[in-house]
Amino acid sequence: MTQATDSFEEIESAVVRFAGDSGDGMQTIGERFTDSSAFAGNDIATLPDFPAEIRAPAGTIAGVSGYQLQFGSRSILTPGDEPDALVAMNPAALKSNVSDLPEGGMLVVNVDSFKKMNLKKAGYESNPLEDEEFRKKYQLIELDLTTLTKEALSASPLKPSDKARCKNFFALGFMCYVYGRPLDPTLKFFDQKWGKRLPEVAEANSTALKAGHNLGDTMESARNRYQLAKAVVSPGVYRKISGNEALVYGLVAGAQSANRELLYSGYPITPASPVLEGLSALKRFGIKTVQAEDEIAAMGVAIGASFAGDLSVVATSGPGMCLKSEFIGLASITELPVIICNVQRGGPSTGLPTKTEQSDLLQSLFSRHGDCPLPVIAAHSPSDCFECSIEACRIALTYCTPVIYLSDLYVANGAEPWLVPNAADLPAIEAKFADPDEEYISYKRNPETLARTQAIPGQPGLEHRIGGLEKSEDGGVNYDPENHEQMTHLRAEKVERIADTIPPTQLHGEADGDLLVIGWGGTYGAITSATQAMQAEGFSISSLHLRHLNPLPKDLGEIIKRFKKVIVPELNLGQLSLILRAKYLIDAIPLTKVQGKPFKVSELRDSFHKELS
Repeated sequence: MTQATDSFEEIESAVVRFAGDSGDGMQTIGERFTDSSAFAGNDIATLPDFPAEIRAPAGTIAGVSGYQLQFGSRSILTPGDEPDALVAMNPAALKSNVSDLPEGGMLVVNVDSFKKMNLKKAGYESNPLEDEEFRKKYQLIELDLTTLTKEALSASPLKPSDKARCKNFFALGFMCYVYGRPLDPTLKFFDQKWGKRLPEVAEANSTALKAGHNLGDTMESARNRYQLAKAVVSPGVYRKISGNEALVYGLVAGAQSANRELLYSGYPITPASPVLEGLSALKRFGIKTVQAEDEIAAMGVAIGASFAGDLSVVATSGPGMCLKSEFIGLASITELPVIICNVQRGGPSTGLPTKTEQSDLLQSLFSRHGDCPLPVIAAHSPSDCFECSIEACRIALTYCTPVIYLSDLYVANGAEPWLVPNAADLPAIEAKFADPDEEYISYKRNPETLARTQAIPGQPGLEHRIGGLEKSEDGGVNYDPENHEQMTHLRAEKVERIADTIPPTQLHGEADGDLLVIGWGGTYGAITSATQAMQAEGFSISSLHLRHLNPLPKDLGEIIKRFKKVIVPELNLGQLSLILRAKYLIDAIPLTKVQGKPFKVSELRDSFHKELS
C-alpha cells in the first residue's frame, strides 16, 4: 500500500475470497468479480474451490464452496497465499476459511445465517461473532444479507425463496464498491443469461447487485475503500480464459493449422468434462465430439478416428488414464497420432476429485505394457494451455505418435488474462498423408523424424496392415527377436528426436549460482514469485519450468551442472525429482505437498531460505 487519496487507499494488489454453501452461488460471483477486475484493466489469477460432494447437506463444512482471486496493477502469477478480504455466507464457510484470514483482514459475514442450527452444523458451540477477542482480531463487517436482499426486492414478483437466492449478488455489489470494481460487466451478464428468457430474474439480480453497491456507499465512513491502477500489458486484445477453455481453443487452432478434422471422444470425469462441453459447442469448425460409454471405449474411438485420418483427442483424469493404458499402448505400436489430455486431480482411486495434484507424471511416463515411451508435455498456467495444446498437435502429427498432455485442476479451472493471438500468425503444421500414386510401406520412416507416413484406409494402392502385433518395417507381422528389439529402439528414438525441436530452456535469473529451482505444471506461478522475491533480496537463486517432460530438453543437464543445489517443488511425493536423479545422477532435493492445495509463495520461500542458509 502506498498512499490514501480521499476515501480511497491506493493498493498494488488484493486477494479476495468468497465462501458459502455450494448452493449460494460462490463460483458465479467469483467469476463475475474476476470479469469486473479484468474489465478494469487489472491482471488476475483465480482459484475456484469446489466441494467433493455433488450436493452435501446444506450448511455443513463438506458443502462449502469457495472462490479466491488475486488482482492488481502488477504481474499476478498466483491467486494469493491468503485473502485480504473474506466473504463468509454462513457459519460453515467461516469455520473452514477464517484460519486463512490474517489478523486485521476484512471479514464480511451474513449474520442472517448465524442461527443456532447452522452454528451446530458447522461445529460451533457458540456464535463466534459474539466473541470479543474474535471481533477485535478482524475488520468485521456484519451484514443482514438475506434480509437486506429481500427488502431491496420488495417490489419484485419473485417468490420469497427466489428473492433470498439473490443475496450472493448483493454481497458481490458490496465488494465491488469496496474495491472499485465496475458493475457493467455483471449487469451485461444478467441481460445475456436471463434478459429474454427470465427478465424478472435478470431484474432482481441487477437490483440486488446495485443495492449492495449502494450499501457500501452509505457505510463509507466506517471502512476503507481501495483503488488499483491498471496493469501494464502489451498492446492487443485480451480476454479472461480458463485452462480448459484455452485447451479447447488450442486444439481447434492446432487442427486448423494442420488442415485436419478433429474428433474428440470422451467420458465425463472431473475436472476434464469442460473439454467435451467446450468442443461440442464448436462444430462449425468441423469438430466432431463423441461421448463414449466409458474411458476404454473413448480411447478406442480416438484410435479408430486417427486411423481414418482425423486428429483425435481424448481428455480424462488419473482414473481414466489407468483404464486407457492398454489402448494407449496400441496407439503407440501402431504409431497413430492421438492427443491424450490428463487433467490431474488428487488420487488414488476417486481420491480428491475436486482438488489439485501432480501425481500422474510417472504414470504418464511408464504406465504401459512393454517399453513404450511417449512424448509428455505439461501446461504451466491457464493461458499456456493454448500454446501447449498446439505443441501437442505439432508433435503428434509431425512424429506420428500419441502425445500425453498434462494439466491439473488448478491450471484447468483457474483463469487469467489471455492475449488473443492472430490466427494468421499461428505456425502451420505439416502432416501429409501417403500418396496413392507412390509405393506405400506402412512403417517406412522419415529419416529426420523417424515418423511413419499415415495412409487413409480404403484407397487403392494404399492397402496396409497395422495393429497390436509387432511388425517389421515393411508392415508385416514379425516375431523375430532382433526385429522386435530394432522396432522398440526405433519407437524410443523417434520420441528422443523430438528434443531436437525443443527451444532453449528459459532461466529466470542468473545462468549459475547457489540454488536452481526446477518445476513443471501448475507450480509455475508460486515458484516464479518466490524466486523473484528472493532474487530481489540478493540471494543466488534461479528457476526454470519444464514444458517437455519426455524427452527432456537437451540443454537441461548442462544447466543443472552450473548450480550447487537443485530443488524440485511438486504436488506429489517427488516424481520429477526421481527422474532427474536417475537421468543426471544429481542429488535433486524433493519439495513435496499432497494436500489437494497449490503451493503458497511463502511456503516455497521458507524452503528456499532453508536450503540457502
